Amino acid sequence: MCSVVGIYNNQNASKLAFYSLFAMQHRGQEAAGISANYNGKIHTIKDRGLVTQIFKEEHFEILKGNMAVGHTRYSTAGDDSILDAQPVFAKYGLGEISIVHNGNLVNAKEIRDELIKRGAIFQSNMDTENLIHLIAKNYEKPTLKERIIDAVKKIKGAFSLIIMSRTKMFAIRDPFGFRPLSLGKLKSGGYIVASETCAFELVGAEFIRDIKPGEMVVFENGEIKSEMIFEPTTKQCVFEYIYFARPDSNVFGKNVYVVRKEMGRELAKELPVKADMVIPVPDSGVAAALGYSEESGIPFEMGIMRNHYVGRTFIEPTQEVRDLKVKMKLSPIMDKIKGKRLVVIDDSIVRGTTSRRIVRMLKEAGAKEVHMRIASPATIGPCYYGVDTPTKEELIASRMSVDEIKDYIEADSLAYLSIDGVVRAIKDKKENFCFACFDDNYPIL
Repeated sequence: MCSVVGIYNNQNASKLAFYSLFAMQHRGQEAAGISANYNGKIHTIKDRGLVTQIFKEEHFEILKGNMAVGHTRYSTAGDDSILDAQPVFAKYGLGEISIVHNGNLVNAKEIRDELIKRGAIFQSNMDTENLIHLIAKNYEKPTLKERIIDAVKKIKGAFSLIIMSRTKMFAIRDPFGFRPLSLGKLKSGGYIVASETCAFELVGAEFIRDIKPGEMVVFENGEIKSEMIFEPTTKQCVFEYIYFARPDSNVFGKNVYVVRKEMGRELAKELPVKADMVIPVPDSGVAAALGYSEESGIPFEMGIMRNHYVGRTFIEPTQEVRDLKVKMKLSPIMDKIKGKRLVVIDDSIVRGTTSRRIVRMLKEAGAKEVHMRIASPATIGPCYYGVDTPTKEELIASRMSVDEIKDYIEADSLAYLSIDGVVRAIKDKKENFCFACFDDNYPIL
């Protein structure tokens, strides 16, 4: 899970890319970067850290031009190294190129090994660099567009890509459409492509449509052209609705906040419990908790407060950092919860350690009962399509029953929303979504 953005045909391209990445910072907090095209010359600035920590006003003197691509990193492939930050820039036979990628390639090692046999020298450990070599070494195809099409037909997995050359920009989505990618028109001129529509309002852009699964959109000479380069088999990531996307974004044609609230309603229908208060685990549990409260009639309260200067714990790379951040991030409001029977709504349970800390914290603060309700099915399998979920052995639901997990997290009861409940909340066809982390049914391996 990363964020990507592309700005085309706007003189403030790099600044608009910066603001877009800021709006999508929740998708990755390890590193960020921007490449800008000025008169056919591409300049790149990237570093570890948050967008606002990396980019200073003087950087935009370097990042001039009317085209830019940007990226925030959440590592799913590669290492925590500046070499593994994006954009990936290279000079090659046809000129200069810069690529940003959200997703994960399942055949990355196979392709890399073959490229190394052919003499390729890699500068990073990330799968995205494979694309640079596939494009650069394709001497049979005379144009960049043909080389890109050949390259993406060799890779397998999840990819929402934006590729910038000296004169063009390309936006491509894999045939399954695992990761979101949307197209907008900037009021100040030109176009924007971004992982989430929450970036559009900030930069003054009007949503046009989603890039389709299997589609390539080409930006050239001030115009856009579309071409289907894959036969689509839509399997969009349902976890975008559950956790990743910002609530004000429209993802896969639906508003995230509305879907999450409906998940809460379905949770209340499927898994009722007698209680005095519904409280969310902030922030990703808030919308579902509101839906649960409205459907059940149990009052909603913010019984846990979040310190917003602490980032998202799920996307931290180590358990030690995750545990520390949970302590720093969440605090109970004792006067609200003391002596109360609580329904605690969270978006998911992955390893179980965070949930156990939350239950203990609430009971130490005086809660009479703590009933955990999870607005998604149990996570039983890792994701290979751009989510750094741990191995199957580390996923608590893959090795414990619901009752065993309940005992482990020390809750009075525990229940998960069903897959059918998620589908009802989305109000779309089940076959259009990937539920692999919940049912072990992987579209591609």
